[in-house]
Amino acid sequence: MPKQNSSMQEEISLVTGANGHLGNNLVRLLLSKNHKVRASVRNIKNQAPFEGLDCEVVHADITSLASLRKAFKNVTHLYAVGANFNMWAKNPKEEIYDNNVQGTQNVFDIACECGIKNIVFVSSVASLDFTKLPARVENGYNQDRRNWYYNSKNDSDKLALKLGEKYGIRTVIVLPSAMIGSEAFKLSYSNKLVKQIIDGEIPVDTNITLNWIDVKDVALGAYNAMLKGKDAERYILANPEHTSMQESVKIAAAEFPALKLKTPSKVPKFVLYIAAGLMEFVSKITGKEPLLQRQYVDMFYGLKQDYDISKSRIDLDFNPTSSKLALIAAMHYLKTDWKQN
Repeated sequence: MPKQNSSMQEEISLVTGANGHLGNNLVRLLLSKNHKVRASVRNIKNQAPFEGLDCEVVHADITSLASLRKAFKNVTHLYAVGANFNMWAKNPKEEIYDNNVQGTQNVFDIACECGIKNIVFVSSVASLDFTKLPARVENGYNQDRRNWYYNSKNDSDKLALKLGEKYGIRTVIVLPSAMIGSEAFKLSYSNKLVKQIIDGEIPVDTNITLNWIDVKDVALGAYNAMLKGKDAERYILANPEHTSMQESVKIAAAEFPALKLKTPSKVPKFVLYIAAGLMEFVSKITGKEPLLQRQYVDMFYGLKQDYDISKSRIDLDFNPTSSKLALIAAMHYLKTDWKQN
């Protein structure tokens, strides 16, 4: 259970990265539970995600101690959602890794300074060891160090637990998979992929599987982690079984027959590897993210993203919508409502 501050101050729940997909859904969930919510964003001018919401919106950047100090004042419950979720950058060490790891340090340093006693820290399934399937937190951390985003999630996760213990802050880690669904104000990687499926923009199957999860299930899992998650524990917020790209397209084709979607053909690994190399070369010239990278082919080709979520079911009452239903709901949202946003 959350630790109570010694003073009888009013509880304030703060969500960092509150204009992001998970952050905004979490803000809405907290408000529906009648919590007083403070939402922090890097760009205070970006108010569209908060229209009609009775919450305080403040500026905070995880790389700025001064902004965190101001935002964290009188906060009792902190949902540390904000982070760099990009899988590619021109300078990934600095833009992704350093941002996330130093940002984690900053968040915990200022949380301690402000007397915050409860933190739900959003990590990622990227920090799990996939050498034994289904992946589970008991297996430890991902040993593959080829990708700076994955490295940042590994090391931020470990650092959060270390700092939580050091500062006496109850710290619960949640690890979501590919979050999709509604209340999106920009396309995340996962929602973008779903949109590409219904737009018929998946020409080939790269044999890289997905583990779809409804973002609202993740928000509820994070909320329950604050209510009853165990200190210094990691909880997977995913579905038990993966979905292949071919299966995802078939689901879309059955749901939207008028689109006449074709099931993509699988491509051999060596062909993908050659294509990825060419895309990386072009990326160096254009400065734009390549559609495919060789390290992703190496890391994910044929990997079945299956997870043991039994601990989350027991401790957090986590019972997610199935991947298929989550995918169908996300497809309808992106097809009909996304343009309005």
